[in-house]
Amino acid sequence: MKIICSQSDLNSNLSLVSRIVPSRPEPLVLGNVLVTADETTQKVSLTAFDGNLAIRTSFNAEVIEGGSITLPAKLFNDIVSKLPEMEINLDVDTSAEDNSSNTTLGNDQNVIATLSSPSGKYQLSGIDASEFPELPTINTGEDNASSELNLEEQNVCTVLLPVSALNEGLKCCLFAASIELSKQILTGIHFKTQRDNSTVNSLEFAATDSHRLAVVQTPLEIAENSEVEAISSEGSLTKTNNLFKDFAVTIPAKALRELERILASSPADQTIKFSFDDTQVIFELGDKRLSSLKLTGSYPAYNQLIPRNFGRQMIVDRKRLLNSLELVAVLAQKNNIVKFSLDSEAEQLFLSVDARDVGNAKEALPAEIIGESIDIAFNIKYLMDGLKAMPASEIKMQLNEWNQPVIFTPVGGFKMTYLVMPVQLRN
Repeated sequence: MKIICSQSDLNSNLSLVSRIVPSRPEPLVLGNVLVTADETTQKVSLTAFDGNLAIRTSFNAEVIEGGSITLPAKLFNDIVSKLPEMEINLDVDTSAEDNSSNTTLGNDQNVIATLSSPSGKYQLSGIDASEFPELPTINTGEDNASSELNLEEQNVCTVLLPVSALNEGLKCCLFAASIELSKQILTGIHFKTQRDNSTVNSLEFAATDSHRLAVVQTPLEIAENSEVEAISSEGSLTKTNNLFKDFAVTIPAKALRELERILASSPADQTIKFSFDDTQVIFELGDKRLSSLKLTGSYPAYNQLIPRNFGRQMIVDRKRLLNSLELVAVLAQKNNIVKFSLDSEAEQLFLSVDARDVGNAKEALPAEIIGESIDIAFNIKYLMDGLKAMPASEIKMQLNEWNQPVIFTPVGGFKMTYLVMPVQLRN
């Protein structure tokens, strides 16, 4: 294998896939990145896989001789990231005849990659590409028309989603997913279609760690059962049936955080191909592909947790409230608790933090308050996480009593509900 590519292209794509490489891989080849060069397409693809999550990306290069190899992800990434922004040559020697190289590297696998630039030369010992496991696939029926009849039995679904809708949904709920692996299903994001009469018109995202809940609805502006053009994983335009049947799926937040990074560099008006079956989900956008195992089990019936009637309400400037929380948070590092005092007569919100043996902090800001005055306390981090995610200049806080769930929503057209459980004050 022999290729010539730019340092910037190799570095950006290698950085993307290297993030998911496990620190203690089993088998050892999963600690490597699979590098594949194709003479026909003049593209180089990079693949990383941790056993559950896989990312593949490709970029243009001068492929003099095609081939494939797996290279240690961390070493490969560290070297490439420090090279100057010039052309890089990557040569792979699979012969055992280079005695000097094999002796120096102590290589028993006889796969040597030489990375060279105008400033230097580096050699890495690799593992044969045949050792790298095959990535999971989903039979969508596109290659065999007769197989489409069996897709429903296989519980296969393929839809084209607007990048903008997916981006908004992930940004506004990923922070609320649990990081405790013991909670299993709560470490994922649950999303499903929502219908207006008989038409699927929105995608609903939900995340909870049992202390807070974020629910977001984003519009789907692609016609149901329409045939539209999408960019395939090879970069070509293909016709795809956009089957918007009802679906619900829970995907690990870890996978979706990586997807969010992919979406961040993509135009908002693009569509992303989303496929899943009983065990796998696959996202394809241009030359990038992400696949992951689904989370199994029943996601909590979260809509039943959201109150519908409230005795109190407050509207306040989002940025001003967030700034005040960031100020008092300096003294809330021990217990993470902030007290809200809603004064309906003065139409003010008072924030206070009391850190025993350290000090205290107070902030006041104007607010539109309906209902009786009340004191209520929250985990300050939970509030700040939700406020940072809300795309609005003002937010509405709705509540009943100090020990009941509180709802935060953006004022405006964006459909987001953020439920936070209050905490009990000792005195």
